Amino acid sequence: MNKFVIEDPQEQQASMRRHFYIRLNLFFFSAFALFTLIIIRLAILQFVEGPSISMEEVKMRFRDVPMPPVRGSILSADGAKLAYSTPIQTLYLTLQKSNYDSTTETGRANLTEAEALAKELKKVFDSYGDPNAQMTEEEILDAMDLKFRRSSGFAPRRIKSNLTEQETAYFLAQKSRFPGIDIIEESVRHYDPDLVAVQTIGYLKKFQSTYDLAWYQPIREQRNADPALQYTEDEFVGFDGLELYYQQELRGKNGYKRVPIDPRNMVNGVPEIVPPEKGYDLHTTINKKVQQVAEQAILDQIEWVHQNLVSGRVHPHAKTGYAVAMEVDTGNVIVMASMPDYDTNVWQTGGVSNEVWNQISSNYRNGTVWPYSSGRSDHDFESTVYLGSTIKPLSVLIGLNEGLFTTKTKYNDRGIAYFGRNDSASVRNSSGHVYGPLYPKDAIRVSSNAFMVDMVGEKLYNKYGAKGIQVWDDYMKQFGLGVPTGIDLPDDFRGILDYKDESQTALSRLAYASFGQQGKYTTMQLAQYAATLANRGKRMQPRLVQKITDAEGQVVVQFEPKVLNEVKMKDAYWDEVIEGMRTAVNAFEGFPYDFARKTGTSQQDYRGELLDNGVFIAFAPREKPKLAVAVVIPEGGFGAYSAAPVARKIFDAYDREYGLGGNPKK
Repeated sequence: MNKFVIEDPQEQQASMRRHFYIRLNLFFFSAFALFTLIIIRLAILQFVEGPSISMEEVKMRFRDVPMPPVRGSILSADGAKLAYSTPIQTLYLTLQKSNYDSTTETGRANLTEAEALAKELKKVFDSYGDPNAQMTEEEILDAMDLKFRRSSGFAPRRIKSNLTEQETAYFLAQKSRFPGIDIIEESVRHYDPDLVAVQTIGYLKKFQSTYDLAWYQPIREQRNADPALQYTEDEFVGFDGLELYYQQELRGKNGYKRVPIDPRNMVNGVPEIVPPEKGYDLHTTINKKVQQVAEQAILDQIEWVHQNLVSGRVHPHAKTGYAVAMEVDTGNVIVMASMPDYDTNVWQTGGVSNEVWNQISSNYRNGTVWPYSSGRSDHDFESTVYLGSTIKPLSVLIGLNEGLFTTKTKYNDRGIAYFGRNDSASVRNSSGHVYGPLYPKDAIRVSSNAFMVDMVGEKLYNKYGAKGIQVWDDYMKQFGLGVPTGIDLPDDFRGILDYKDESQTALSRLAYASFGQQGKYTTMQLAQYAATLANRGKRMQPRLVQKITDAEGQVVVQFEPKVLNEVKMKDAYWDEVIEGMRTAVNAFEGFPYDFARKTGTSQQDYRGELLDNGVFIAFAPREKPKLAVAVVIPEGGFGAYSAAPVARKIFDAYDREYGLGGNPKK
């Protein structure tokens, strides 16, 4: 039987036709789909991506060259200019040629032309410029950047700043003789020569110096930004203090020159100039007169403890001091003094010499909020110190609120408190004082260490065990200790919390924390803590700027008081603690207001020797408090003698300007 089946030829032909039509239909469908995709893509290009592509085309033909604006001013609460800018005229040159290569005939000709221009510029500078600010031909040629090492071809080169009126007039009159020359108005930053809150105000440096400053990283990462917001490498920007924190508001918006360019990246046509917008002005809460009183009071007090007995001896190693005064109801910071200070005008050129840097490097930062480069005592103590007895009002509040004792509990002070296994550890009162029967308010008034250890530290441990550390920490933070205060400055140190050091027992940490030896805090934190006591639990955000205005004086931003958190406790507890804040202070003799205060003398170890830091907090008046003050004098001895006199002068100065009782006493 034949294994192969021979198909009918007609059937075979019909099958071939069917396959052909199928392939033909597939071809037409594929072609249709392809053309559909092409049409859709063309539509997207035309209607969706067209505008952006058109803009890219424009960008390929134009470049926007920023022209920095005039920076806004920083003013004190009483209207003094603490930082301001004055206009100067600067000569810029935009290169007209792209080749200055001395190895080519064209480049040599262009270079010769540039050298001739440098000679002409020098003649004008010599004839009409400041004799003390002359330039050599080599310096002028270097500023021209003929080899494009610092700038692109279209970017104007800054040749000379701070032109005299005669130089400016000459170049404007002879503009046709100097192709590519422009006179641009820039500004120079000045700071109050009276040196008012200089570390708080801050200073400026060139933008090219900010690569290690995280604050400016988002600006550097911006691409295709609005030319009004682009930064140039040579423009001056805030580098610390309010100058940095409010950089965007103070800076304003660039003007810019929109320059047409050719394929060689060189100018090709007449540029379009958009003028800059002046930056906003900051109106601070710092009162210049009260601030100056505080600064001088600190310097005077440092000198005083060098020559007079405090806690039985003189204190020649006290070299620094810090003070903050904060309005209780608004959070406005009236005083922020970090001494010694320095003249921020040294930064006018964007840098300082090695000699100047060696003079200011240890104290150019704000010691009221930051412990580093903000002043050191002779034994190298920082501006953050243990609170000492100033913690005792809060320590008693914690004990009352935790039910460790009541306002009616009477404690027999024997001058010493024992704790630990077999009472192996002990803490004595200052100078070994024995106070006998004490109510909680009395323990604050006489500053009993024994009460705090027995009634707060040890009892808190007995109630919570090791978890008592976290309970203590939670209370500290509610009063602004160990957390950022919220101050409008770029740095806001949280403090050093030794009570979290697990190399010590939890009981030992709580015992020493209870009388102020386990946490180092800034003076700003101390002031916020004092204001929170005065506010009976309302922690206000401290603020240095009360409003921002534009060039016409119109208010752009008005800042309102802000409560960060509120500690709820019984009125009886607040009454007890505030009543106890009556420590005897000779510096306030004759003070016309009843006021709440607490002195402190914290101790730090230096090579086995315990040295005393002066600490003081107060608010006034006791009823309806208006102002809270904190002062720290590292290595100054007892706070009642080293720190309290500074606070007294601040209260008096505030009373004259604003009135602690409601009416100024000028």
